[in-house]
Amino acid sequence: MRLLYLLLTALLLAAGSMPAKADGLVTFKKMTLELATKLAQSTLAACRAQGYQVAIAVLDSAGGVQVILRDRFAGPHTPETARRKAWTSINFRANTIDMLEFTGPGQQQSGIRHIHDALFVGGGLPVLAGGALVGGIGVSGAPGGDLDHACALKGIEAITADLEF
Repeated sequence: MRLLYLLLTALLLAAGSMPAKADGLVTFKKMTLELATKLAQSTLAACRAQGYQVAIAVLDSAGGVQVILRDRFAGPHTPETARRKAWTSINFRANTIDMLEFTGPGQQQSGIRHIHDALFVGGGLPVLAGGALVGGIGVSGAPGGDLDHACALKGIEAITADLEF
Protein backbone atom coordinates (compact mmCIF):
# COMPACT_ATOMS: atom_id res chain seq x y z
CA MET A 1 0.00 0.00 0.00
CA ARG A 2 2.79 2.40 0.86
CA LEU A 3 4.47 1.69 -2.49
CA LEU A 4 1.21 2.49 -4.29
CA TYR A 5 0.90 5.75 -2.35
CA LEU A 6 4.48 6.74 -3.25
CA LEU A 7 3.91 5.86 -6.90
CA LEU A 8 0.71 7.93 -7.07
CA THR A 9 2.41 10.86 -5.34
CA ALA A 10 5.32 10.71 -7.81
CA LEU A 11 2.88 10.62 -10.76
CA LEU A 12 0.95 13.61 -9.43
CA LEU A 13 4.13 15.61 -8.89
CA ALA A 14 5.36 14.76 -12.38
CA ALA A 15 2.01 15.70 -13.90
CA GLY A 16 2.09 19.04 -12.12
CA SER A 17 5.41 19.93 -13.72
CA MET A 18 4.26 19.08 -17.25
CA PRO A 19 2.76 21.83 -19.37
CA ALA A 20 -0.98 21.37 -19.54
CA LYS A 21 -2.71 21.58 -22.87
CA ALA A 22 -5.24 24.37 -22.53
CA ASP A 23 -7.26 24.88 -25.68
CA GLY A 24 -9.00 28.21 -25.68
CA LEU A 25 -6.48 29.92 -23.40
CA VAL A 26 -3.76 32.38 -24.29
CA THR A 27 -0.60 33.40 -22.57
CA PHE A 28 0.89 36.85 -22.41
CA LYS A 29 3.89 38.65 -21.02
CA LYS A 30 3.71 41.42 -18.47
CA MET A 31 6.37 43.75 -17.11
CA THR A 32 7.51 43.01 -13.59
CA LEU A 33 7.03 45.75 -11.04
CA GLU A 34 10.80 46.22 -11.07
CA LEU A 35 10.89 46.77 -14.84
CA ALA A 36 7.84 49.08 -14.76
CA THR A 37 9.54 51.08 -12.00
CA LYS A 38 12.78 51.26 -13.99
CA LEU A 39 10.78 52.54 -16.98
CA ALA A 40 9.07 55.20 -14.87
CA GLN A 41 12.30 56.32 -13.20
CA SER A 42 14.23 56.43 -16.49
CA THR A 43 11.48 58.52 -18.02
CA LEU A 44 11.44 60.86 -15.04
CA ALA A 45 15.22 61.28 -15.33
CA ALA A 46 14.89 62.12 -19.04
CA CYS A 47 12.26 64.77 -18.29
CA ARG A 48 14.25 66.24 -15.41
CA ALA A 49 17.31 66.49 -17.66
CA GLN A 50 15.23 68.81 -19.86
CA GLY A 51 13.98 70.78 -16.85
CA TYR A 52 10.43 69.36 -16.90
CA GLN A 53 8.43 68.49 -13.79
CA VAL A 54 6.11 65.65 -14.85
CA ALA A 55 4.06 62.69 -13.79
CA ILE A 56 4.60 59.25 -15.31
CA ALA A 57 2.13 56.37 -15.38
CA VAL A 58 3.12 52.84 -16.38
CA LEU A 59 0.22 50.46 -17.01
CA ASP A 60 0.11 46.75 -17.74
CA SER A 61 -1.27 45.47 -21.05
CA ALA A 62 -4.80 45.30 -19.61
CA GLY A 63 -4.70 48.95 -18.55
CA GLY A 64 -4.07 48.37 -14.85
CA VAL A 65 -1.75 50.80 -13.08
CA GLN A 66 1.65 49.41 -12.15
CA VAL A 67 3.54 52.60 -11.29
CA ILE A 68 2.72 56.29 -10.98
CA LEU A 69 5.39 58.88 -10.19
CA ARG A 70 4.76 62.60 -9.79
CA ASP A 71 7.63 65.05 -9.48
CA ARG A 72 7.23 67.59 -6.70
CA PHE A 73 6.21 70.56 -8.88
CA ALA A 74 4.15 68.67 -11.46
CA GLY A 75 0.56 69.85 -11.48
CA PRO A 76 -2.05 67.93 -9.50
CA HIS A 77 -3.80 66.91 -12.74
CA THR A 78 -0.71 65.28 -14.25
CA PRO A 79 -0.92 61.77 -12.71
CA GLU A 80 -4.44 61.23 -14.07
CA THR A 81 -3.54 62.77 -17.42
CA ALA A 82 -0.50 60.48 -17.68
CA ARG A 83 -2.62 57.44 -16.78
CA ARG A 84 -5.18 58.29 -19.47
CA LYS A 85 -2.48 58.79 -22.10
CA ALA A 86 -0.99 55.38 -21.27
CA TRP A 87 -4.47 53.79 -21.27
CA THR A 88 -5.21 55.26 -24.69
CA SER A 89 -1.93 54.03 -26.16
CA ILE A 90 -2.63 50.52 -24.87
CA ASN A 91 -6.21 50.33 -26.06
CA PHE A 92 -5.48 51.71 -29.52
CA ARG A 93 -2.02 50.12 -29.74
CA ALA A 94 -0.54 53.39 -30.97
CA ASN A 95 1.37 56.45 -29.83
CA THR A 96 -1.12 59.10 -28.80
CA ILE A 97 0.84 61.76 -30.70
CA ASP A 98 0.35 59.78 -33.93
CA MET A 99 -3.40 59.66 -33.33
CA LEU A 100 -3.87 63.43 -33.12
CA GLU A 101 -4.37 64.01 -36.83
CA PHE A 102 -6.82 61.25 -37.69
CA THR A 103 -8.97 61.74 -34.58
CA GLY A 104 -9.28 65.51 -34.92
CA PRO A 105 -12.45 67.47 -35.71
CA GLY A 106 -13.95 66.59 -39.07
CA GLN A 107 -12.01 63.33 -39.37
CA GLN A 108 -13.81 60.02 -39.83
CA GLN A 109 -12.39 58.67 -36.54
CA SER A 110 -13.12 61.82 -34.51
CA GLY A 111 -15.86 60.01 -32.60
CA ILE A 112 -13.36 57.90 -30.68
CA ARG A 113 -12.39 61.04 -28.78
CA HIS A 114 -15.63 60.56 -26.85
CA ILE A 115 -14.61 57.18 -25.44
CA HIS A 116 -14.40 57.37 -21.65
CA ASP A 117 -10.77 57.73 -20.46
CA ALA A 118 -9.37 58.13 -23.99
CA LEU A 119 -7.03 61.10 -24.24
CA PHE A 120 -5.49 61.98 -27.58
CA VAL A 121 -2.64 64.21 -26.49
CA GLY A 122 1.03 63.44 -27.12
CA GLY A 123 2.83 61.53 -24.39
CA GLY A 124 1.24 58.07 -24.42
CA LEU A 125 3.15 55.13 -25.92
CA PRO A 126 2.58 51.39 -25.96
CA VAL A 127 5.44 49.26 -24.62
CA LEU A 128 6.23 46.28 -26.84
CA ALA A 129 8.43 43.24 -26.27
CA GLY A 130 9.05 40.98 -29.24
CA GLY A 131 6.11 42.60 -31.01
CA ALA A 132 3.75 41.84 -28.13
CA LEU A 133 2.07 44.54 -26.09
CA VAL A 134 3.32 44.35 -22.49
CA GLY A 135 2.11 47.73 -21.24
CA GLY A 136 1.97 51.43 -21.84
CA ILE A 137 3.51 54.61 -20.55
CA GLY A 138 2.04 58.07 -20.22
CA VAL A 139 3.85 61.30 -19.43
CA SER A 140 2.22 64.60 -18.51
CA GLY A 141 3.61 67.96 -17.45
CA ALA A 142 6.22 68.99 -20.00
CA PRO A 143 5.30 72.15 -21.91
CA GLY A 144 3.81 70.19 -24.81
CA GLY A 145 2.69 66.71 -25.76
CA ASP A 146 5.61 66.36 -28.15
CA LEU A 147 7.99 66.86 -25.22
CA ASP A 148 6.08 64.37 -23.06
CA HIS A 149 6.38 61.94 -26.00
CA ALA A 150 10.16 62.51 -26.28
CA CYS A 151 10.64 61.78 -22.55
CA ALA A 152 8.61 58.58 -22.82
CA LEU A 153 10.70 57.45 -25.79
CA LYS A 154 13.88 57.97 -23.73
CA GLY A 155 12.42 55.90 -20.92
CA ILE A 156 11.53 53.05 -23.27
CA GLU A 157 15.02 53.21 -24.81
CA ALA A 158 16.47 52.77 -21.31
CA ILE A 159 14.71 49.42 -20.86
CA THR A 160 14.92 48.08 -24.42
CA ALA A 161 17.49 45.43 -23.50
CA ASP A 162 15.20 44.21 -20.71
CA LEU A 163 12.29 43.85 -23.15
CA GLU A 164 14.06 41.64 -25.67
CA PHE A 165 13.46 37.93 -25.48
